Amino acid sequence: MLRGMLVLAAAVALSPVTAAAQDYDPNLLGTFSIIARDPATGELGMGVQSKAFAAGNRAMHAKGGVAVIAHQASANPMYGAIGLELLQAGYTPQEALDQMVASDQGRNQRQVSILDIQGRSAAWTGSGANDWKGHRCGVNYCAQGNILVGPETVDALARSFESSRGPLAERLLDALDAAQAAGGDARGMQSGAILVVAPRVGGGFSDRVVDIRVDDHDEPLKELRRVLNMYRSGQIIGEANQKLQAGDMNGALQTAIAARDKSPENDNAWVALANVQLRMGQKANALTSLRRAVELNPGAKRQLPRNQNFESIREDLEFRRIVGP
Repeated sequence: MLRGMLVLAAAVALSPVTAAAQDYDPNLLGTFSIIARDPATGELGMGVQSKAFAAGNRAMHAKGGVAVIAHQASANPMYGAIGLELLQAGYTPQEALDQMVASDQGRNQRQVSILDIQGRSAAWTGSGANDWKGHRCGVNYCAQGNILVGPETVDALARSFESSRGPLAERLLDALDAAQAAGGDARGMQSGAILVVAPRVGGGFSDRVVDIRVDDHDEPLKELRRVLNMYRSGQIIGEANQKLQAGDMNGALQTAIAARDKSPENDNAWVALANVQLRMGQKANALTSLRRAVELNPGAKRQLPRNQNFESIREDLEFRRIVGP
């Protein structure tokens, strides 16, 4: 009964498109993207870049431990919502995609790919999507795009992912960079996003490992890299604090420096470094770090005097100069 209800829901929800893809509607998700799986961590993720506003808000669906789904060209988010329901009901990616495509009168304008937690994949590129269009699925990934300069964009996505190592988010972003270097979206650049999910993240209350987006920017991938580095910097700060609490002062110092170097514009990283430096008796260095934190974020002047980590220098003249009256 559940299978029948889901198929009926798909038939109702996947309505025909109202405009031809050839019209180059700026809201159409002419784009390139990659969905991928890291079997070592159980993570699933997607990276996307498009000459369309906020592609990350519309092109991706994922659920930790289940699947990741890309839906673009004339994107319909119901492919993501219904696709996840079908997969959780026991459909394979190919069965789920076949059911949705068969129920969709606008199928020829769609581009959809699915990758599940077992590494099984399925992809569809409709004949009505704008050229160049196509997809390529390999072990633990599917790469796809439309309104591209040519097949070299999708090939670059695939080659980059196949040859890369490291955290899934960085591998996805590296693949996007490679695809853009190969030509990318024929219309240019505007938005990008990285999404990585896994079961039971954040104490079991979320499945989001990384969820960052750039909705409108001249260089969205460069900006996406900056945002990802700032996110990683925050994670490294947490590691530095753990080492500090464990009494590993040298380890805490090196980790705090790594957090600062990962994102030099992250004022929190400078504050974390100052805390370690002060604990190690490096008062002058700590004050220098605090000065930089305030330069980056004048609002820190208000918070630093209240920070218990700097209680020992609250009356220090140089500290008072940094935070103001």
